[in-house]
Amino acid sequence: MNAIIRPPKWSDWRWQLRNMHRPGGEDLSDQESQFEVGVTPYFWDLVQRTGGVDGPLGRQVVPSELERSVAPFEHADPLGEDPHRVAPGLVRKYPDRVLLLVTDTCASYCRYCTRSRWVAGHTEPLGSDALAAAIDWIKAHPEIRDVLVSGGDPLLLSNRRLSKLLDQLNEIDHLRLIRIGSRVPVFAPMRVDEALCEALRPRKIPLFMNVHINHHAELTEASRQALRSLGAAGISLGGQTVLLRGVNDDIDSLRETMYRMLQCGVRPYYLFHCDPVRGSAHLRTSVDKGLELMKELVGHVSGMAVPKYCIDLKGAGKVPLWPDYVVDADEQSWTFRGYGGVVQRYPR
Repeated sequence: MNAIIRPPKWSDWRWQLRNMHRPGGEDLSDQESQFEVGVTPYFWDLVQRTGGVDGPLGRQVVPSELERSVAPFEHADPLGEDPHRVAPGLVRKYPDRVLLLVTDTCASYCRYCTRSRWVAGHTEPLGSDALAAAIDWIKAHPEIRDVLVSGGDPLLLSNRRLSKLLDQLNEIDHLRLIRIGSRVPVFAPMRVDEALCEALRPRKIPLFMNVHINHHAELTEASRQALRSLGAAGISLGGQTVLLRGVNDDIDSLRETMYRMLQCGVRPYYLFHCDPVRGSAHLRTSVDKGLELMKELVGHVSGMAVPKYCIDLKGAGKVPLWPDYVVDADEQSWTFRGYGGVVQRYPR
């Protein structure tokens, strides 16, 4: 398919947000799908050039009538975050870390979004009073070491708000790291400019960014440049990938995605099993399929390119999954099956 004609303001990320393409949104009522609809012109152009609506990128952002089907085990809040809110926009599921949800806006909207109830509900962005209450809660709990800033997409906040938020978090002595979760380098890479990198510059506390990348076709030259700029600004980059049927559930796509992330300075971190959010069954693989893919990664690619395969349980957090390499065990030794199927005994 031919690329769309690019208007003069194509490189303006605010223009991209104001002119979102809304494919098929009128075909599903609010009652039939809880997912918001919207794709930046930049990413929609990429969808058209990579197989269209049925291609690996189109399947991620284009509404499907299959969203009308809801499996019995699917939920609006599949991770059980809402009962763990301890302050406005603040979720605590682990003893030493919190999730800070600062906005309900994304640069494009995924059809498997774990927090679709948040963005589709048009929740107000966290205002100054609510954010102050969340910061005060963190200050009052010295056991908290790690804050993950998410949403929505935090990089859609203004540079001023981002810089102020990071300044406030850096004043909390007991924090050891700050993380930001974002898909902006893929959906709107023009957002990543010198001013944003200056706003994000690491202060006293190390700053990590987990970039959501599902398919190697997402890593255009514009996205690669955005990631290089973030890395050059001193931000450590990790990659989060969701295992999706018809997108990356084959070894060639998955392997190439992991290697291309590394080439951009992004260390593959998590491969998430698609969460059981309402209306996402058509995009979810089986756990067996995920484990088979991990077997084809381990030993066949650099260890740097092997992410942790995880299921995020409702209210119980992440559970890492790993192929079973134990063949047998007795009082004297273990027997393992290693790379290439070689079986060896190993003393206890």
